[in-house]
Amino acid sequence: MPTILFVMGWRFFFYANEGNEPIHIHCRKGDMEAKFWLDTENFAIEVAHCYNMGAKDRREAKKIIFEYFEFIESEWHRFQKEAGR
Repeated sequence: MPTILFVMGWRFFFYANEGNEPIHIHCRKGDMEAKFWLDTENFAIEVAHCYNMGAKDRREAKKIIFEYFEFIESEWHRFQKEAGR
Protein backbone atom coordinates (compact mmCIF):
# COMPACT_ATOMS: atom_id res chain seq x y z
CA MET A 1 0.00 0.00 0.00
CA PRO A 2 2.09 2.82 -1.33
CA THR A 3 1.93 6.20 0.35
CA ILE A 4 1.90 9.00 -2.18
CA LEU A 5 1.40 12.05 0.00
CA PHE A 6 1.75 13.35 3.58
CA VAL A 7 0.00 16.68 4.25
CA MET A 8 -1.04 18.24 7.57
CA GLY A 9 -0.71 14.90 9.35
CA TRP A 10 -2.81 13.08 6.73
CA ARG A 11 -1.33 10.09 4.95
CA PHE A 12 -2.75 9.47 1.47
CA PHE A 13 -2.27 6.05 -0.06
CA PHE A 14 -3.49 3.28 -2.35
CA TYR A 15 -4.13 -0.37 -1.53
CA ALA A 16 -2.50 -2.85 -3.89
CA ASN A 17 -5.22 -5.50 -3.82
CA GLU A 18 -8.45 -3.69 -4.67
CA GLY A 19 -9.06 -5.23 -8.08
CA ASN A 20 -10.45 -3.01 -10.80
CA GLU A 21 -12.08 -0.29 -8.73
CA PRO A 22 -12.30 3.20 -10.26
CA ILE A 23 -9.79 5.84 -9.23
CA HIS A 24 -9.85 6.55 -5.49
CA ILE A 25 -7.58 7.47 -2.61
CA HIS A 26 -7.44 6.36 1.02
CA CYS A 27 -6.37 8.67 3.81
CA ARG A 28 -5.56 8.22 7.48
CA LYS A 29 -4.74 10.55 10.36
CA GLY A 30 -4.59 9.13 13.87
CA ASP A 31 -7.61 6.86 14.26
CA MET A 32 -9.50 8.51 11.39
CA GLU A 33 -9.66 6.85 7.99
CA ALA A 34 -11.55 7.40 4.75
CA LYS A 35 -11.79 6.42 1.13
CA PHE A 36 -12.69 8.98 -1.53
CA TRP A 37 -13.78 8.34 -5.13
CA LEU A 38 -12.34 10.80 -7.66
CA ASP A 39 -14.49 11.80 -10.62
CA THR A 40 -11.79 12.99 -12.99
CA GLU A 41 -14.21 14.08 -15.72
CA ASN A 42 -16.08 16.47 -13.42
CA PHE A 43 -13.27 17.33 -10.97
CA ALA A 44 -15.39 15.99 -8.11
CA ILE A 45 -14.84 13.90 -4.98
CA GLU A 46 -17.28 11.57 -3.25
CA VAL A 47 -16.85 9.94 0.16
CA ALA A 48 -16.87 6.16 -0.30
CA HIS A 49 -16.59 5.53 3.45
CA CYS A 50 -15.17 7.18 6.51
CA TYR A 51 -14.41 6.08 10.03
CA ASN A 52 -14.11 8.31 13.10
CA MET A 53 -14.23 11.49 11.01
CA GLY A 54 -16.35 14.53 11.69
CA ALA A 55 -17.46 17.00 9.06
CA LYS A 56 -14.43 19.25 9.67
CA ASP A 57 -12.02 16.34 9.14
CA ARG A 58 -13.80 15.28 5.94
CA ARG A 59 -13.63 18.85 4.62
CA GLU A 60 -9.92 19.07 5.46
CA ALA A 61 -9.13 15.78 3.69
CA LYS A 62 -11.24 16.75 0.67
CA LYS A 63 -9.52 20.14 0.46
CA ILE A 64 -6.13 18.41 0.34
CA ILE A 65 -7.38 15.98 -2.32
CA PHE A 66 -8.64 18.89 -4.44
CA GLU A 67 -5.26 20.63 -4.07
CA TYR A 68 -3.42 17.51 -5.25
CA PHE A 69 -6.14 16.12 -7.53
CA GLU A 70 -4.02 15.91 -10.70
CA PHE A 71 -1.03 14.52 -8.79
CA ILE A 72 -3.22 11.80 -7.22
CA GLU A 73 -4.67 10.96 -10.62
CA SER A 74 -1.23 10.64 -12.22
CA GLU A 75 0.08 8.55 -9.31
CA TRP A 76 -2.98 6.29 -9.60
CA HIS A 77 -2.25 5.63 -13.28
CA ARG A 78 1.45 5.08 -12.58
CA PHE A 79 0.63 2.67 -9.75
CA GLN A 80 -1.86 0.74 -11.92
CA LYS A 81 0.68 0.50 -14.74
CA GLU A 82 3.38 -0.79 -12.39
CA ALA A 83 0.93 -3.33 -10.97
CA GLY A 84 0.19 -4.52 -14.52
CA ARG A 85 -3.46 -3.42 -14.55
